[in-house]
Amino acid sequence: MAHTGEGSEHTVSNRTMELVVAGGFIAASILVMYDNWRIGARWVEDGPQAGYFPFYIGLIMFIASATTFGLGVMAGPDHTNFVERAQLKQVLQVLLPTVAFVVLIGLLGIYVSTTIFILFFMTWLGKYPIYKAAPIAVLVPLFLFVMFEIWFLVPLPKGPLETALGY
Repeated sequence: MAHTGEGSEHTVSNRTMELVVAGGFIAASILVMYDNWRIGARWVEDGPQAGYFPFYIGLIMFIASATTFGLGVMAGPDHTNFVERAQLKQVLQVLLPTVAFVVLIGLLGIYVSTTIFILFFMTWLGKYPIYKAAPIAVLVPLFLFVMFEIWFLVPLPKGPLETALGY
């Protein structure tokens, strides 16, 4: 592995990340333009169709992203380090459990998933003992349940536990 700066291992260059992000924006802008063209992005006798303005926002986004991508491809070599391994590890320690949390919402509902998520973060990253983390991990989603489901009457994704309890 190449080393840069103060002995940190090289992970990925800034330019590579710029190309990845620009590519993602290009894909998103194509999707926006396609979908808005499909629903109508023309000017008709009574004014613009529903997709007119979003289509052109997508077009502007496409031009800017394609320009960024093209300039990145044409630029010379880039030896800058986007992120050090230690920093990447910290980001992944939060990102991966958050992705798991989102997946669990679909399976267990938001309240049970939130309980697991809070308990996990408090004990793993926060290093709290289970006897301190468990009450908070249960009481916060319970409060959110009362606030959203009972007070505001806003239904949030529920899982098998809420179904078993009649909600």
